[in-house]
Amino acid sequence: MITPLKYAAVAVSLAFAWAGLAAFAAAASHPESAKSTAKTKTSVIRMSDSDFAKAAAEGGIAEIKIGELAEDKASNKAVKDLSQRIVEDHTKANDTLKSAASRENISIPAQMNSRDQAAYARLSQLSGAAFDRAYARDIVRDHEADIAVFRREANDGKDASIKTFAAQTLPTLEEHLKEARQALQAVSPRATAQEKKKSS
Repeated sequence: MITPLKYAAVAVSLAFAWAGLAAFAAAASHPESAKSTAKTKTSVIRMSDSDFAKAAAEGGIAEIKIGELAEDKASNKAVKDLSQRIVEDHTKANDTLKSAASRENISIPAQMNSRDQAAYARLSQLSGAAFDRAYARDIVRDHEADIAVFRREANDGKDASIKTFAAQTLPTLEEHLKEARQALQAVSPRATAQEKKKSS
């Protein structure tokens, strides 16, 4: 989802929502992988504000669309609550980003990229506990990477509006990660088995 799709190979396993941002973070933390794509660690870290904004917009749209899918398909309350919060928070964040990008004359995407469309299709084939685990796991993985990228933009960004957006959104992403970890724990096979045992 990061605008330079060259980084996608670095994080092929992160095929959900903010996958491009996740790929960027993976490349930044694994310079040897970045070199294998003819990029050095330094060049990866110097992601432009406009590239960050475009990736964040794409990612936010995916979070909303896939979150809406989770609102319908999730069977666990913690997962359903998480998806509802993500849809609400990312809708607000996307509106803020649109304003920030407009002030900086940055054009941002208005739809999911093909990678996120594939993730949507994959999740749409799941149901019940399998869906809950896949959704929560993807949210955890992506937010762990996204937080690193947003923190870097908040600290090192050059465009004031985009840098401020990153700084203001970062605490929300950290809260999402905390809730996602709790949701993932709640839908782990062990927790599910214990819940079934209690109700029998």
